[in-house]
Amino acid sequence: MKSPGPDTSVVYRRRWYTLVTLSTSLLIIGLDNTVLNVAIPTLQREFNATATTLQWMIDAYILVFAGLLLTMGSLGDRFGRKRALQAGIVVFGLSSMVAAYAGSSAQLITARALMGIGGALIMPSTLSIITNVFPRDERGKAIGIWAAVAGMGIGLGPLLGGYLLEHFWWGSVFFINIPIAVVALAAGAFLVPESRDPDPPRLDILGALLSIAAVSILVFAIIEAPALGWTDGLVVSGLVVGLVLLGAFVYWERRIEHPMLNLAFFRNPRFSGGAGAISVGFFSLFGVIFGLSLYLQFVQGYSPLEAGVRMIPLPLGMVVGAGTSHRLVARLGTNRVVAMGLLILSGLLVSFSFWEPDTEYWVLGVSFFAMAYGMGNLMAPSTDAVMGAVPEANAGIASAMNDVTRMVAGAFGVAVTGSVINTAYSNTMADALEGLPRQAAEAAGDSVGAAVHIAANLPGEAAVRLADTAKTAFTDALGIAVLISAGAALVGAVLIRRFMPARHLPNPGQALSAPDAT
Repeated sequence: MKSPGPDTSVVYRRRWYTLVTLSTSLLIIGLDNTVLNVAIPTLQREFNATATTLQWMIDAYILVFAGLLLTMGSLGDRFGRKRALQAGIVVFGLSSMVAAYAGSSAQLITARALMGIGGALIMPSTLSIITNVFPRDERGKAIGIWAAVAGMGIGLGPLLGGYLLEHFWWGSVFFINIPIAVVALAAGAFLVPESRDPDPPRLDILGALLSIAAVSILVFAIIEAPALGWTDGLVVSGLVVGLVLLGAFVYWERRIEHPMLNLAFFRNPRFSGGAGAISVGFFSLFGVIFGLSLYLQFVQGYSPLEAGVRMIPLPLGMVVGAGTSHRLVARLGTNRVVAMGLLILSGLLVSFSFWEPDTEYWVLGVSFFAMAYGMGNLMAPSTDAVMGAVPEANAGIASAMNDVTRMVAGAFGVAVTGSVINTAYSNTMADALEGLPRQAAEAAGDSVGAAVHIAANLPGEAAVRLADTAKTAFTDALGIAVLISAGAALVGAVLIRRFMPARHLPNPGQALSAPDAT
């Protein structure tokens, strides 16, 4: 049953304008996920920040965003998805302004956390409104466009960030969110219809608190693991406590009469398969983008703007893949298209392991486009599978679940990729640092950027030797790290092809005992 709201004929006529507005709202989320990556060297100089501080400038947003998604999606279902969307845009815009004029690392990290609150309100609202506005036969195309814009934002982040850093002050990478937020807010007031669950259950306060605590603590432990080590007491205890709280959340949601998240949805193989595919894809993508930004700037020597320009094939591939995926799904079925996307992703990641410090750009550009094309074919159909597996009244919480999987998996991907790169790089650099002062040796052994900077202050042959060794060590370390993501994508492709049904089930929320995976 459709949620109550404006006249349905008006809503239907405006549906494509509504999609443009929702996509504009989503664009700032995609941009913010990656725009900061190219600003890392600038922020390091501006605030004299440590590696841990830099990491938290990025991860404070992810931590708060991921922790609040389920709760915000549930509240949107209950109190109104348009209301949640508009509130999120306001919070995101204001906190972006605070970030742009931050005077210290602590202020910037705080502003990024506030942006996470806004993002957690925006993202599930956009997808749940699309589900409410578009009929079943058009929803796959609409979600494909939604996913293409999300991917475009992720890919355009480095380009816009590089341009702004080259022409303006560092805070401009956050200021760019403000005009987009103003446009989305104004258009949304007229073009986005209100919708909500027509029969909302009682608030599940304990479920909300357990979900926030479980996801936040897990993400915190994952974020800290590369710096502290996976066997560090804080990391291990965080993982254990997070998993225990997650178990308590599952127990409570199964026991309560009106749960915040109906766990029966996971018995639907399209819901669980779509969520699983998104998790694998974003585990691979976020980790790779993190590594590619460093590779382009510190190994190949590009400026932030030059690095951003060279990553343009990423949004282009994502737009093409996501925008055309609904046609492939109509012919081949969701499971084949998603498995194909994962196979493309896996194959391209393996090819990255053969890169050298001086690999020509045409190889990089083609690889970026092909990887993003595969990701687009994975992201849009998987999202459509998740949203089509639940009743429309629960669209907000389903959208939030879809977003939680990608954010937690993305944070895990960055953590694993970062850990592997740091370990492999440090081990390779150990012998090359002899003769350097202790402080310089520690810095060069911890970061390829520091090594290149230190090399620039050494005399001729010593400078070339240190810089070349660091660039080769980082490239080899990146090659090792991407193989882990490639393996995960390959396993995911096999499982999706085997167990995910090719088509939507007759009734949302229905589960099959023997899925049709043909």
